[in-house]
Amino acid sequence: MLDAAGDRRLILFSGLYPIRTSISEDDGATWSELAPVGEYGGIVAVADVMPTGKGTYAAFFHDDGRFLKEGGRGTPGFEVYAIDSLDGGLTWSAPRVVAVDPSVHLCEPGLVHSPDRTRWAMLLRENSRTKNSHLCFSEDDGREWSTPKELPDALTGDRHQAVYLPDGRLLISFRDTHAGSPWQGDWVAWIGTWQDLEQGGSGQYRIRFSDNHHRWDCAYPALERLPDGTVLAITYGHWAKGAAPFIRAVHLSPDWIATHCPPTAGTVNTSNR
Repeated sequence: MLDAAGDRRLILFSGLYPIRTSISEDDGATWSELAPVGEYGGIVAVADVMPTGKGTYAAFFHDDGRFLKEGGRGTPGFEVYAIDSLDGGLTWSAPRVVAVDPSVHLCEPGLVHSPDRTRWAMLLRENSRTKNSHLCFSEDDGREWSTPKELPDALTGDRHQAVYLPDGRLLISFRDTHAGSPWQGDWVAWIGTWQDLEQGGSGQYRIRFSDNHHRWDCAYPALERLPDGTVLAITYGHWAKGAAPFIRAVHLSPDWIATHCPPTAGTVNTSNR
């Protein structure tokens, strides 16, 4: 993160209660001791972060009442919260609710901006497993969010993370959880457009990054687009039958994407990579 003066730092978050941070100002060579950001906590804290201005950020997490306050006992529902920093990640505000639907369990927000950066989308896991994953939008740098709506089957899963490809399309990595999918429980990716997100489209392609030899346990994915346009995806999973879980990296070069997932319109195509 950058503050208003342009000073750069790395921020490591740790949940449950309280949410704590460790800060490095020398590109990770040294780190501060973990320190609470406030008298609150949350699950998967934090799941994603978005810049909201010069030196300002919003960070997002969820909770079900167990960790938001000390000694929490849990509630029937889930709420998605944001905390805000005005100083490049050094300090954070009290949490504010940004997404909730009492009929489902929305959690683990993953964020992506529109191509012109005027709008943000938040993709949400649905943990009651009664509906598809959900999606909501913000047009004011994350202060207010639209009512969450269901995503199509092709994007139903957990722990969404998104990156733009060099050709302008989106690649979203997640754990497939749709009951009708042949890859349920596996690490997958979706390729489509921002317009697909806005219009509820199913996108163009789905790729299985790796077969998970466990019913669910895999895929808190990290994504990065490298300087040459290659997408680097990294996560853990049970990638070898009968073996302990380990971390795997997948590299998708621009040439591979152009060959196997050309930017053509149409229904979702599947590829068992």
